[in-house]
Amino acid sequence: MVTKIAKFLDKYGAVEYGDFLLASGARSTYYLDIKKVVTQPDALREIGKVIATAYSFETVAGVAVGGVPLAVAVSLASGKPYAIIRSQEKDHGKSGRIIGDVRARQVLLVEDVTTSGGSALFGVKALRDAGASIDRVVTVVDRDAGAGALLKESGVVLDALVKATDLIRGPAKKGAEGRD
Repeated sequence: MVTKIAKFLDKYGAVEYGDFLLASGARSTYYLDIKKVVTQPDALREIGKVIATAYSFETVAGVAVGGVPLAVAVSLASGKPYAIIRSQEKDHGKSGRIIGDVRARQVLLVEDVTTSGGSALFGVKALRDAGASIDRVVTVVDRDAGAGALLKESGVVLDALVKATDLIRGPAKKGAEGRD
């Protein structure tokens, strides 16, 4: 599983080297562009299949934008519904932060990359506020920079299909150990 996903990440150039400011506010010598990979049907299909067969859930959810194609892929592979968590609450139409029904359901949250865990925690809180039961987040790649610990404080387990240290090479390897 991990090896096949890591090969897709490598094949489609998910790792870029340079000087990057991450969404978490940290700086890094490498960037993980998982969105670039999930635009490729073979990679997205495989990621969806792996998650759909490895985890038990009633609904899968993703935070916009990175988690949405993953949630759709897992939904298609599992035959179970998906939900989208908006980054901001909509103030017109039917309003709301979540598209899809998550009330009283066991929800699996999927993420493309986790660093500090802020986005995943945002998704967990939004789902719980909407009445969902959630105790697990699955990320395609975890940077090992605190997301697991942050989610654990909220009673949520973080599972990663791949760790950043499995993907990066050379001097950037230091940055993958949580010091970026």
